[in-house]
Amino acid sequence: MITSLTIFTALSFDIWLGEPRRFHPLVGFGHWAHALERRLYAQSYLNGCIALALAVIPIIGLITYLTAWIEHWLLDALLLYLAIGWNSLNLHAKNVKHALLSNDLAAAREQVGLIVSRDTMQLDSIGISRATVESVLENGNDAIFGAIFWFVIGAVPGVIAYRLVNTLDAMWGYRNERYLRFGWAAARLDDVLNYIPARFTALSYALCGNVRNALICWHTQGSIWKSPNAGPVMAAGAGSLNLALGGPARYHGKMEMRPLLGAGHDPNNSDIDRALRLIRNALLIWLISIAVGEAYVFYHH
Repeated sequence: MITSLTIFTALSFDIWLGEPRRFHPLVGFGHWAHALERRLYAQSYLNGCIALALAVIPIIGLITYLTAWIEHWLLDALLLYLAIGWNSLNLHAKNVKHALLSNDLAAAREQVGLIVSRDTMQLDSIGISRATVESVLENGNDAIFGAIFWFVIGAVPGVIAYRLVNTLDAMWGYRNERYLRFGWAAARLDDVLNYIPARFTALSYALCGNVRNALICWHTQGSIWKSPNAGPVMAAGAGSLNLALGGPARYHGKMEMRPLLGAGHDPNNSDIDRALRLIRNALLIWLISIAVGEAYVFYHH
């Protein structure tokens, strides 16, 4: 039952310690990626592939060597903890909720601007709540469930590779003039790595709320979103919570007509807590499923 114990310990570290305060390895990796971009940037698919390989492969090689040399589940738990962002997601979302409860729209706009890429300075309370819930649902997959999936599949090297690619996608994966070619490899690899965990995440969201609504929204709306993986996750989550998400949003001064997701009422500040609770319940399903699967394999071999 080492895998289950390691995941539980990593999540406990995340709850008790939160993100490292002085230096987070992913922040350091971001500096490394920026240095590579300065040296290698060109509007070229090849340069993007080379930058991706140079950013990820040396670190994965080092991690693989380290974990082979020091084989201990506690080290694995520590490294998995550094790849999980559950505590951070909770804190950011609750900061938005508390600002809304205080009727401080300026502070709420500032806080939600830390977790979304859209323009937030003109959002009302519904728009702020909508952006926060969308971010919670989508990042639940990226920062929690995707990481756990790749730890189960590929141990520490698997989860570290996943999080590094996920970080590069956040830095280079934009469909704009600068990154359309250079960021293509990072964006497509992130899509591939997230394909299966995103659908497990969508299923677990569905099982923790309005199952029928979630499955219908997933089936009818998931494929029309701009991201092939965020679509199913957010549609299932919105349907499970009986919320209406998506719709028009302003990015970099331009209004983008996004599809509608979910079916239900417009979100408010109480729905931020409901989204966070959905993630907690889905996480419980994952932990139980992993433990049962591990026990089955152990007792039948």
